[in-house]
Amino acid sequence: MRNIIIIGSRGYRYNYGGWETFVTEFINNYKDSNTKFYIPYLTFDKNKDKSIDINNNIYSINLYVKNSGFTTMFNFTIKSMNYMINYIKDNKLDNTIMIILGCKIGPLMPKYYKKLHELNCKIIMNPDGLEWKRDKWNKLIKKCFKISEEYHVKYADQVVCDSKEIKKYIDKTYNISDKTNFIAYGAYIDSKVDDKLGNNFFKANGLKKDNYYLYVGRFVPENNIELILKEFINSKTKKDLVLVTNYTHDKYYEHLLESTNFNKYLNIKLVGPIYNQEVLRYLRINAYGYIHGHSAGGTNPSLLEALCTTKLNILYDVPYNREVGEDACLYFNNKNSSLARIINKCDKMSKKDINNYSKKAKERIEKEYTWDIVVDKYKKLFNKLK
Repeated sequence: MRNIIIIGSRGYRYNYGGWETFVTEFINNYKDSNTKFYIPYLTFDKNKDKSIDINNNIYSINLYVKNSGFTTMFNFTIKSMNYMINYIKDNKLDNTIMIILGCKIGPLMPKYYKKLHELNCKIIMNPDGLEWKRDKWNKLIKKCFKISEEYHVKYADQVVCDSKEIKKYIDKTYNISDKTNFIAYGAYIDSKVDDKLGNNFFKANGLKKDNYYLYVGRFVPENNIELILKEFINSKTKKDLVLVTNYTHDKYYEHLLESTNFNKYLNIKLVGPIYNQEVLRYLRINAYGYIHGHSAGGTNPSLLEALCTTKLNILYDVPYNREVGEDACLYFNNKNSSLARIINKCDKMSKKDINNYSKKAKERIEKEYTWDIVVDKYKKLFNKLK
């Protein structure tokens, strides 16, 4: 029996974001009765602390931490590590692999490395994107993330990068190409949606099929929301712009109001975050085009989901996005009003050309980004660790 522990997400089937989707889909597609999964599950309810829900070979372990904003995941990851180390020891687990998602607890890795290796537990870590490059962090936090990355990479037995560009960076920076692996994030090509839920959302927000451009992502500067708003306003399109994002009326929001006056345009709609995957899929499938402004990180889950579903995909021109989209997408930058011109071009595009982009996008997913491909590569990596 192989035992796999996954630390760094909020849990299995936790309705949140990228890491949680990865954990859930990875486990659901693993399909091996000789493997058990152990996933700490973040709870803010003290009464649920440390109870273990057993679902076939999936152990979901509820761990309580106080909701402390920025430091919540740091504290949760430490508690998860301590709990699982004791669990391995007390239950005498063997053939154990721990997957650590993200670089949250770097300076503590030497201690955990020693304890886990004493228990014959191998460590795989995924650094995600380059967190220390994100514009939302100040210089001190960026430095802390960079140091944490160094520790995580050094004390892992194997490093998994979900982007070829991230792998190039890790190899060059730390000279560890002998233990780095490219294994992408996964996605589904599935056109089935709940029309009732989708139609209700359309009615509530005044939307029509094939009459809007869509943005899905966090409300942060490095996702180029300001550029997208300005270029959309400067374009000639009569379509809507729908932004699915976790915005709040903070300083960044006020800055966007001042710099773009987006609130004066009835066809620009900030609809908040959508955690119902059926509604989100309906939005993607029925969008005229998807605009992906992400400029930091590796392979972004929302980009893969867009290629699976949306016919036209317009990406910010950085190597991470080019790597995924290749010739299946259109690309914009922050020079010469390129996004406005692309939107104008897309509005006039023939159905034949649109369908050609859609076909190429799905071929990109089928070639490299299905969950079957992802799971198979992880299984091969696990076998290397014996």
